[in-house]
Order: sequence, then C-alpha cells, then structure tokens
Amino acid sequence: MDDTRTSLDVKEYPDTEVQKNRILTLEEWQEKWVERKITFHQEQGHQLLKKHLDAFLKGESGLRVFFPLCGKAVEMRWFADRGHSVVGVEISELGIREFFTEQNLSYSEEPIKEIPGAKVFKSSSGNISLYCCNLFDLPRANIGKFDRIWDRGAFVAINPGDRKRYADIMLSLMRKGFHYLLSVFSYDPTKYAGPPFYVSDDEIKRLFGSVCTCQCLEKVDAFEERHKSWGIDYLVEKLYLLTEK
Repeated sequence: MDDTRTSLDVKEYPDTEVQKNRILTLEEWQEKWVERKITFHQEQGHQLLKKHLDAFLKGESGLRVFFPLCGKAVEMRWFADRGHSVVGVEISELGIREFFTEQNLSYSEEPIKEIPGAKVFKSSSGNISLYCCNLFDLPRANIGKFDRIWDRGAFVAINPGDRKRYADIMLSLMRKGFHYLLSVFSYDPTKYAGPPFYVSDDEIKRLFGSVCTCQCLEKVDAFEERHKSWGIDYLVEKLYLLTEK
C-alpha cells in the first residue's frame, strides 16, 4: 500500500466513466461553510504556489489576478500586498466575510445589478473585489480580463458535468500572455466520489489544450491521515501551468 501511495506515477482512470454524474448543489457548498467542513482551506497558504510564484508572476507588476471559488484564501492577500489587483468569486458570503475579517481588512459591499441577489465585496484599498454569486453567472457582471488565474480548489470542486462550461469561462477571462496555474488531484475515483474530484491529464488537455500549452510543473504526495476516511490509499497533487500557445 505504501508503495502505491508514494508513487507519483499513478494510474490514469477514464474520466468520462468515473464520477461523471456526481453533483453537489450550491446550497451544499454553502452548508459546508456553516458547518465548518472546510478542510480545503489552507491557513498558511498553498506551498506549491509559494514555490512556483516566480514562474507564475514572471516579475511583472500591477497584474489582474483571478481566484475562482476563492473561499477565504490567504493568497489573495499575498497578491494584493505585492501590488496586484485581485478578483474572486465565491458562493459563500460567510467565507468572503471571514476573509476580510481574518485579514483585518475593511471593506464595503454593494449589489451586483446584473445578477439578482448577488453582491460584490470590495476592500477599502480597492485592490480586492470578491463577488458573492454562482460562478456561472459571473460573465454577466462583465468583470474584465485577467493576466493570471490561480485555480486551487475550483476546477476540482466543479461538478464534472460542468467542466466544459467552466473551462470556457476561464478561457474567456484570459488576456493575451496569460498564465493560468491549476492544481488538481489524482487518486482512485472508484473508491471515493469526491469532491475534490479526480482530474486526469487528458481532461486538462481536452478542455484547455486547443488554446493553451499545458505544462505539469510538479507532482507531490498530498496524502494525509484524514484521507484514509475517504477509502483511498494515495493522493497526488499536480500543479499545471497553462500558457498561451
């Protein structure tokens, strides 16, 4: 078992046959925040992002950085403190409010007129804007285009049946010369239904490969004791850098 888990060259499963009908509702995601089932949140930030930050930012300043399904990711503060402009989208208003509170940032909120019932929360400094709405409604708000996308916990949380729609939105948000950093997981999806959902190399190439060069920067053993309750015995995190062809 240990040999299986520590091997980073893991078996690829046919993505179209596994987990394809798995659906979580927006209400279920909101409930996770209420019930504090947010083990996906990383209080110290994402270590692979830290490691590859230079490759991601390329020394550029004043970038617009997009965080899909941002939660209360501390990395949003990292980028803002470096002088970049951050835009996130998150269905949980609780998660957004916790971000500003925990980062000790004052903010304002206002309705998004294009999306009934939705709100945007903006830091007083003006360089962080977090949209509280369904990600698939976001294009109606005309949020502009981005130089960078940091996708950690988003693509792996989207219902597998929605991935094409999701990828199309991400591609539509990218400026020329974009860098899209994408974190996904490999495990045996016949043993765990997700989320996070299993994502194969082929799936990334199928959805993004016509527009992007897809480079796997690193694979790491992400298995922790808590993952045993999922019924799996290995979990590999893969970090991809997608750039314009």
